[in-house]
Amino acid sequence: MFEELEFIYLPSDDVAVELARYVDELGAAVVFAIEAFATRVAMLRLTADGPKLLLAQHLHGDQPVLVYRVPDLAAAEEELRGRGATVGPRFGFPDGDASEIELPGPQRIAIYERTRPDRAAELEGRIDF
Repeated sequence: MFEELEFIYLPSDDVAVELARYVDELGAAVVFAIEAFATRVAMLRLTADGPKLLLAQHLHGDQPVLVYRVPDLAAAEEELRGRGATVGPRFGFPDGDASEIELPGPQRIAIYERTRPDRAAELEGRIDF
């Protein structure tokens, strides 16, 4: 069911400060850093092939969300419910809709189906802050 861990969605109190630290201290590459709809989001890469990091001012909570791509969101939700998992309401994600799976403890996992064009490619190189 799970294809790939594609994003690590990180809540951020100050995206600009945290972005600078990832770049300066870890050598991360900035894909984009945008300010839109009264929030800031930055995408970074630490590796060429690993999951992309998304620093997000609008994401609530203290824990990151591991976002896995699935081939069919509705089928994956149904399968997870059939296994006894609680699937939260859908939320908009740049490349398609997503659902967070409610787990015990602080871990956060979401699934999404890519149904829209790759937004990272469209936004690549855009630096608003």
